[in-house]
Amino acid sequence: MDLIAGAAGESDADLARTIADVLDHDDAPPHLSAYLLTVERGTPLSRDPQRHPDEDTLARRYELLDAELAGRGLGWYEVSNWARPGHECRHNQLYWAAGDYAGFGAAAHAHRSGVRSWNLANLTAYLEAIESGRSAEAGREELTDDQRAFEAVSLALRTRRGLPAAWVDPPVDVEGLLGAEGDHLVLTLRGRLLADAVLSRLTVVPGAVEGAGVAR
Repeated sequence: MDLIAGAAGESDADLARTIADVLDHDDAPPHLSAYLLTVERGTPLSRDPQRHPDEDTLARRYELLDAELAGRGLGWYEVSNWARPGHECRHNQLYWAAGDYAGFGAAAHAHRSGVRSWNLANLTAYLEAIESGRSAEAGREELTDDQRAFEAVSLALRTRRGLPAAWVDPPVDVEGLLGAEGDHLVLTLRGRLLADAVLSRLTVVPGAVEGAGVAR
């Protein structure tokens, strides 16, 4: 189940009722992805400031989501994803571990050993390429070692497992946002709300992220 929270006019009670409707029955989904509403440039929403979500309200909704889902046995394993034990999405976990994957179909993306590629997005153009025996690849990019290391850190940071502490210099000014669990650094609840800010304060140790781009 996917859920978006934070629309104008929504109350805490509305969100709690939605969660109850989704999860409080025998056929409840064992996995839920929940996203806070963001305003995309160029959309009708972006042109209507009265409907823009309030950041403090969004933070409160996230905390409500986490508490309500945890109370129903769904634990967070990535900033926007919760699941019952054993129902974590292996497909997405591969992305977050910077692993390799193949892409089939129009607009599909693929990654292999630091090379990302993507197919033609237009279905007609994609089918014409396939039927004529031509490649349907629209483009590709090869990441540098530094880019792969940064992506490995930023993706790992968003997960419940966290990132190996050895990958980054001891962070500063992150008290209450990042905690140590064994040899990993893991975002706190408040830290999940400020994940990008935490990431901006981390310095990747040169050469420490060995095997970046290989699923862990």
